[in-house]
Amino acid sequence: MPPSTDLIDRYFEADRTHDVDALVGLFTPAGVVVDDGKTHRGSLEIRAWRDTATSQYLYTTTQVERQPSGDTGAIVTARLKGNFPGGTVDLRFAFQVADALITHLTIAPTDTPTNVTDDAGPATPDAPK
Repeated sequence: MPPSTDLIDRYFEADRTHDVDALVGLFTPAGVVVDDGKTHRGSLEIRAWRDTATSQYLYTTTQVERQPSGDTGAIVTARLKGNFPGGTVDLRFAFQVADALITHLTIAPTDTPTNVTDDAGPATPDAPK
């Protein structure tokens, strides 16, 4: 069953209000966040990740699209606008959930795959018809 809309809404609300305690509480104790190429494991590392982000930048997040991903996941596309380099970025938040808590969250630009499993090599365009 995909994660509840409420859980994801609470994640984005905690992010919006900079409520690090509430955000960390949405993860399992062994939760994992992958963001900006770095992996943060467990409550202490997730807290440090959020503390750093909220102290470095001011930004707003607008959810653009949400869709289920497998039985226990959801992918949210969101637009961030703020005082970080570039000023605006579209990100994909790939959530995995168990027992109503986030077990894994990968955050990546929308043009970056979050899970590449195809070993066939790069796609080639269709030949002209």
